[in-house]
Amino acid sequence: MQIVVLGSAAGGGFPQWNCHCRMCQSVRNGTSRAEPRTQSSIAVSDDGEHWVVINASPDIRQQINASPQLAKADGARGSAISAVVVTDAQIDHTTGLLILREGLPLELYCTPEVAEELSTSYPILSMMKHWEGGYQTCTVDIHSQEGWQIPSVPNLEFHPISLSSNAPPFSPYRNRPRPGDNIGLKIVDTRTGATLFYAPGLGAPEDAVLAAMRDADCVMMDGTLWTDDEMIREGLGTSLGSEMGHLSVSGDDGMLALMEDFTKPRKVLIHINNTNPILDPDSPQHQAVLDAGVEIAFDGMTIEI
Repeated sequence: MQIVVLGSAAGGGFPQWNCHCRMCQSVRNGTSRAEPRTQSSIAVSDDGEHWVVINASPDIRQQINASPQLAKADGARGSAISAVVVTDAQIDHTTGLLILREGLPLELYCTPEVAEELSTSYPILSMMKHWEGGYQTCTVDIHSQEGWQIPSVPNLEFHPISLSSNAPPFSPYRNRPRPGDNIGLKIVDTRTGATLFYAPGLGAPEDAVLAAMRDADCVMMDGTLWTDDEMIREGLGTSLGSEMGHLSVSGDDGMLALMEDFTKPRKVLIHINNTNPILDPDSPQHQAVLDAGVEIAFDGMTIEI
């Protein structure tokens, strides 16, 4: 299985266009070695020729043009993207569906709950029907033990794992999310058994999450905030990370502590907010992550398992 990190930042990217926090300013001014990052998305393939995009960020055009694996085509138009999966209905994971309209029709995989949001509260799917009939939406059952397969990558099995997180701010289910509003993905290469677990938004580690982490050869986990009150302390918001559906990286119950219990998988933090000091390679927080045996995702990162 081949994995490409198309975008490694949380919503807004890094630096965020209207953010003047210490981290964003240091990148703009060139006073730190931190690298810019686009909004969270990955792509997976079983042959290096056909790719499935997981979460279509607002930066998808830039990400495809920066990724030769995805941009290539045989004819005058086209790409190597054969399908899209979205793990939730968040704006930073679905706005790219608008950008991909020139490539329609495309298969789109999501839960019924996400499909409902994308047809009502945020009606992207209804809008896109005007371009070649729109997305061919396939809804997936979060209770299925078998998972599902995508025809263009027949050697990969996709297993949805329900996550404890939150519904989007525009959703009528905000602060009372339903099972299916947020999923992680356990992706298995049926030829080798190699397994990726991808969870860019995680509020609390439940039993199914722990089991998926235990089975995985590589985990790519929520690295949004270093501390729960980071946005408040920076004067950039009024909500705790936990209220937004994100487990902090630091702390006795944080992501690093959670990952410490698992010795098998390659461990990667992704979906990193612009305020998070782990983005600065000279910060003690960045070093603490590396000392824990955990990697920090960057745009263009490639992984093979």
